[in-house]
Formats: sequence, structure tokens, C-alpha cells
Amino acid sequence: MPVGIRLVQKVSSTRAFAKAAPRVIPAVDRAVHRLTRGKVLLSARMLPGVVLTARGARTGRVRRTPLACMPEEAAGTWLLIGSNFGRPGHPAWTSNLLAHPEVSISWKGAEIAVRARLLEGEERAEAWAAALRFWPPYAIYQARVDREIRLFRLERRA
Repeated sequence: MPVGIRLVQKVSSTRAFAKAAPRVIPAVDRAVHRLTRGKVLLSARMLPGVVLTARGARTGRVRRTPLACMPEEAAGTWLLIGSNFGRPGHPAWTSNLLAHPEVSISWKGAEIAVRARLLEGEERAEAWAAALRFWPPYAIYQARVDREIRLFRLERRA
């Protein structure tokens, strides 16, 4: 594994990162994504990412949220991990997916209609194991919180 990735994993596991990252990273990602017309997502330079477009769970308003993802290339799906950087409470976007699972993502400059499905049981356990191999700091995030981190699989819609 490249030194840069190991360093990012170490930094992203700290409490200071968990406090600052949710405010800084999405704002920068949204601005760069908009300026490049969906072609660039800065955080995706270290970890694959999408911009999720979903309706708010309570308001129904359109929300655009840059998120790290785990592409499942063989199946043509994506895994979203609601870690919230190991902070208490589920991230708002997970509630949006539970309320309105038909969403779209911007992936490598393409808008793709997808359906989000919350993973449970054995399917979740398998996906969680794969997520930990993909990005080990998720284990630290889970250890910090009492809630079970939500995992969603995004599957293409016709």
C-alpha cells in the first residue's frame, strides 16, 4: 500500500479529523464538482467517491452530498458506508435514503439513476468485511459509536 494512502488512513482515524472533516471535505468537494461540471471530486483522489442526489427525508428538498464509496465493479453496484467519521448519530443522508431510496449519483462525470437498499443480516456482514478490507479506518469509526453503521448498496435503475 502506498505511503500516502497509509498516512491518509492514519489521519482519517483521528478524533480531530472526525470533528473537522464533515464541515470541510463536503463543502470543498461540492464546489470543485460544480466547477468541473461533475468531472472532478477532490476526495476521490484518495478514496472513490460519488455525489449523491437525494430528497430530504423530512423536507423532500433535493440534497447533493459528496460521499466516499466502495465500487463493487463485478456487480456494477456501489456500497455507501454511513460512518459519519465515527461521530455519534447516523449521517442525515442515510435517513434520506431510507425515506426516498430512488436517487441518483454522479460517478466519474456520469449521472446514474440508482436505488439504495439498506443491508442487513448476512448480506451486511459480508459487505462490512469487504468495506474493512477496502478502508480499515471504518473499524475505528465503528468502535467509537454505539450505533451500527448503516451500509447501503446502490443498484442501477432502468
